[in-house]
Amino acid sequence: MHAFLSACDLTVAGLAHPDVRLWTVRDAAGAVVGTTGYETGPDGRHALLRSVAVGPALRGSGRGAALARFAMAEAAAGGARRAWLFSRRSGPFWQGLGFVPADRAELATVLAGTTQVELFRTTGQLGREVAWSRPLVSLASVP
Repeated sequence: MHAFLSACDLTVAGLAHPDVRLWTVRDAAGAVVGTTGYETGPDGRHALLRSVAVGPALRGSGRGAALARFAMAEAAAGGARRAWLFSRRSGPFWQGLGFVPADRAELATVLAGTTQVELFRTTGQLGREVAWSRPLVSLASVP
């Protein structure tokens, strides 16, 4: 999974942390061709989507959106009421799933202590990130 996510240019730090939930999709040969996941903040009401990716052969197939919806549904089932994420390159994809631009500082506050937020804070990357958010209470409205 690390090699797949690295090839997709996604953050791999902290994936083994017990608060990070991850799922993989494998092809018939066992190779990872898709991933999705999230980690929750200290109050459990906020989820940071992570590692939502599909390999080149699946891009444009709707599988990435399905994986994102799966992670959101799992987070909501666990009590989260708002999803957040960082994405500098995939804004249109996330907007298609109901996400809107969000305040990066608010994300860092409500998700303080999560592995990705703390990594971005300590490395200085937080100031360069673009934050997105959407409520999870209306998952039926996800396209």
